[in-house]
Amino acid sequence: MQQRPGSIYEAIGKEKIDELVEAFYKRVQKHPELTPIFPNDFTETIQKQKQFLTQFFGGPPLYVEEHGHPMLRARHLPFEITPKRRDAWLSCMSGALTEAEIEEPYRSFMFERLTMTANHMMNTPEDEKGESM
Repeated sequence: MQQRPGSIYEAIGKEKIDELVEAFYKRVQKHPELTPIFPNDFTETIQKQKQFLTQFFGGPPLYVEEHGHPMLRARHLPFEITPKRRDAWLSCMSGALTEAEIEEPYRSFMFERLTMTANHMMNTPEDEKGESM
């Protein structure tokens, strides 16, 4: 299992990725916009997210080795991901990046990449009242 030299993963390490994911899901579990689309037991979700972010930020391809291609958009289609939920997800991630003490320039780069991914995951518009359609 190889990591990419000069990657975010190489710079911050596995422990920081794990810390980030734990801090993130601590927030998600309490967020009223997000709890309806997540399972009650976060154990598997947390494990998969650790594997995915490790790979996403240049570490070993743990997610692909265990689960195959991420196919993120397809895997998220069963869930209504609205602009409001995207913003909630990003808010939880921003707080988690701070809590995990991810330093610059890594923090900004990671948040930018995750924002692009979150934008790509949106699959449900909201009406004028801010409710999913």
